[in-house]
Order: sequence, then C-alpha cells, then structure tokens
Amino acid sequence: MTLLTGLLGYPLGHSVSPAMHNAAFRALGLDGRYESLPTPPEQLAETVAGLAAAGYRGVNVTIPHKQAVMPLLDALSEAAQAIGAVNTVVVQRPPEPATSAGQGPALPVLYGDNTDWIGFLHPLDALGFDPAGKSALLLGAGGSARAVVYALAQRGLAHLTLWARSSARAAELAGHAQSLFPALTVHCSPFTVQRPPDLIVNTTPVGMWPHVDASPWPHDLPFPQGALVYDLVYRPERTRFLQQAEAAGCATVGGLEMLVVQGAAAFERWTGVKPPLAVMLAAARAALAETP
Repeated sequence: MTLLTGLLGYPLGHSVSPAMHNAAFRALGLDGRYESLPTPPEQLAETVAGLAAAGYRGVNVTIPHKQAVMPLLDALSEAAQAIGAVNTVVVQRPPEPATSAGQGPALPVLYGDNTDWIGFLHPLDALGFDPAGKSALLLGAGGSARAVVYALAQRGLAHLTLWARSSARAAELAGHAQSLFPALTVHCSPFTVQRPPDLIVNTTPVGMWPHVDASPWPHDLPFPQGALVYDLVYRPERTRFLQQAEAAGCATVGGLEMLVVQGAAAFERWTGVKPPLAVMLAAARAALAETP
C-alpha cells in the first residue's frame, strides 16, 4: 500500500516540500507519495481527524496551523511541548491484533512533534557556529521563532533580544523561554539591543515570494559588524534581507537547508528510513527554479 504523507497549511502556494519528499521516495525505491493539502483554518479539525482513515502515515504542518493543531492531537513530543508548536504529525497505527475480548480495534494515535529546531541548527553546525554564551537577535515571535529559541537555548545561548510587531506575542515568548531556560536573559524592545548580537535570525515571512523587495530590517539601521545573519525564508533563496546583510559585510545563511533537514527528520519519523539529504536539497532547489 502506498505510504501517504503530505503538508497541511493555508495557503500553500508553490511549496517545494512535495518535490523534495517525492524525490526521496524515488531515490530510496519506496512506494510513497507526498501531497499538498491546502487546509483553511475552519477545516483543520476535520482534516486532522480524517488523516488515519484516509491512509496517511503522517503530515507536515505549516503556517497558520503550527499551534492550532496541537489540541487536535493525542500526544506530543517533549520538543513540541517545550516549543509550543507542531510541524510534524505521525499517525501511529496500533500493532495487529490490537483487540481484547469485548473491545473494538485500537484507534491510531496522532503524535505531534517538532523538527524545525533540528533543521535550524544544521547549517549553524556546518559553519562551526556555537551559540553557547553568545547573543542573538530574533525578528518575529510566531511558531518558527519558538523553535529557534528552543534550539539556541538548548545550545546554551546567553542573551536573546526579540523584535516583533506584536509586543504581546514577544512578551509571551520571552516569558515562555525564561520559564524553560532560567539562565537565558531575554530582552523585548523593538529596534534596541542590550548586547551586540552574534546572530540575527528572521523568523517572519517578510521578503517571501511574491514580496521579494521587502525586508524585515529597518533601512536606516546598520547591521552589527561580525554578526551571522540567518533568514528562514527560502523563496527566494537569496532574500533582500540577506542581500542587505551581505552588503554590510555579514556572513549569511538562507532557509532552504533548514527546510530540507526538518523535512528529512519528519520523513525518517514516518518511514523509519533516513532520506538522502543531497537528493532532497537538489529537488527543492530545482522546484524553486521552476517557479518565480
């Protein structure tokens, strides 16, 4: 039986996730398929409840459902609970036979996990960037920002500054982070920093296609010298934000590798098989090239 997986989000537009996951299935010789499942918020509960009956082994979850999906699931991983967001759902089917006298069959369990933080750290590790004792500036306070904070704090980040449009969301994330990591100092104040950042991360969708001329960085604010600048946006692969940072002499990291690695971690959870990262990255990059 075909191993069904997919992506829940709305709108999905030109997601490259189907291309990279389906390339992995082909490379491994697995009978699997990854589908786009555009799901408006009002249809999320019904869609999630029907995943097992529709034959799905698991799905990825993206904007705007990463937090809304959590109460619809049966169990959460430690990372998903700590982050407060889910990007991967695994449909765990009970072994057969799973019945006892007088009882019906055991129901599948919908298990929520988060692999965004794993994907985020991968390119930092490749560059030899160790967050321990360092300072970071985070743009945004949504589900992706939560995964980034969790990843950096796990690695011993000392100081975090949050810039977000919503001061309430920034304050909520700051409190959440400090409750999990008491040694982490968090500062919430737009366009000010208490300590020059070693790392700047954009977790907002500003600059994403089709608004490729937009940037989350204030046009009249210099980039801190020596900072590593990381944009989670991957379409386009080289965003306006990254161009600005490069022009200021900063080293940069784009979001495509994070996308591939978090997807690979989800793939392994669904199939029990490690997918080929190089194949997935090439397929994602080819999919990007095929669309604006």
